Amino acid sequence: MQTQILERMESDVRTYSRSFPVVFTKAKNARLTDEEGREYIDFLAGAGTLNYGHNNPKIKQALLDYLAEDNIIHGLDFFTAAKRRYLQALDEIILKPRGLDYKVQFPGPTGTNAVEAAIRLARNAKQRHNIVTFTNGFHGVTMGALATTGNRKFREATGGVPTVGGSFMPYDGYLGDGTDTLDYFEKLLSDKSGGLDVPAGVIVETVQGEGGINACGLDWLKRLEQICRAHDILLIVDDIQAGCGRTGKFFSFEHADVVPDIVTNSKSLSGLGLPFSQVLMRPELDVWKPGQYNGTFRGFALAFTTAAAAIENYWTDDSFAKEVQRKGEVVSERFAKIAAWISEQGIEASERGRGLMRGIDVGSGEIADKITHQAFENGLVIETSGQDGEVVKCLCPLTISDEDLQKGLDILEQSAKQALS
Repeated sequence: MQTQILERMESDVRTYSRSFPVVFTKAKNARLTDEEGREYIDFLAGAGTLNYGHNNPKIKQALLDYLAEDNIIHGLDFFTAAKRRYLQALDEIILKPRGLDYKVQFPGPTGTNAVEAAIRLARNAKQRHNIVTFTNGFHGVTMGALATTGNRKFREATGGVPTVGGSFMPYDGYLGDGTDTLDYFEKLLSDKSGGLDVPAGVIVETVQGEGGINACGLDWLKRLEQICRAHDILLIVDDIQAGCGRTGKFFSFEHADVVPDIVTNSKSLSGLGLPFSQVLMRPELDVWKPGQYNGTFRGFALAFTTAAAAIENYWTDDSFAKEVQRKGEVVSERFAKIAAWISEQGIEASERGRGLMRGIDVGSGEIADKITHQAFENGLVIETSGQDGEVVKCLCPLTISDEDLQKGLDILEQSAKQALS
């Protein structure tokens, strides 16, 4: 397996190739194959970008048909047939059945593009600078998004340039069980001497992916919405990793029956791993002047095509969502069993998450790395998250077969026992 040219020429900033040091060549649904023909079960799925699996035939065929007809590929923000098809699918299949009325902005292809646009839109609409964010939140690593991202390793990588414009509040559970962290936020808002500038918006993940699979309580999320309404603050839900069905509903906030003012989507939005992001906003918040926020790749017609196919094939009824919820329960039960065994070895561990966005907190990045490294040796690709990488994190494709799901869970259980026995 030849990796010399890759190791010599690619920047040291690379990460995943260090954890999984093989050359991958092919992939299908929840299986990856390296150039020596070895197969791996994929519990990473492009860090949540491949909710519909690798090379999903229903979605890929739409792309191949589109390419075969010399259709528009790059179109800036021209009106195109591909964009129209996507917006019709989004409106008729996703938004209207959920009673949601949003305008759509295509800010650029990545999640951090969407976050940058969302927080700038909130500032523009409210004419205030501050954005409230939460401990352990991750919203991207460009400068605006980085100001709302908690992990110190990303913030320190600016070379001393300060990140400004964000105020951090404790996320649900950050201060332990029995403490409603929103009491602190609400107290600061009501205290003119509390030192908190009234924010334009609050940005929140309903399940913190990079932060350690921390799922906020649904009542906590409802209360956050109420606080925002009471103080004329925009509620921004970052659904980049938790959206597109990952938690068992298309939008992760549906579980709490809240309606954000602004929503960001990316990762699995294209359905096939193509770069694509969007910002959804209440119509009255669309205060942009023409060209005030732009980007060369905001009209990527291939992603419009595959995103429409994903919606049309998987979201016309609730059967797919129910399957995700069923599989999520399978993972939850098995993760709880693995966590219980780890706890019996004298290492406190617990299961957490929502839908098929789940993790096992083992309290130590070193221990989590031992488990995931052993898992890779045994044929499972799985990563860690959390401030110290202490959470073993499952982001398997939502389309994974029951056979591959069980095999992946078997490998993880076996690997934990091998690594820790």
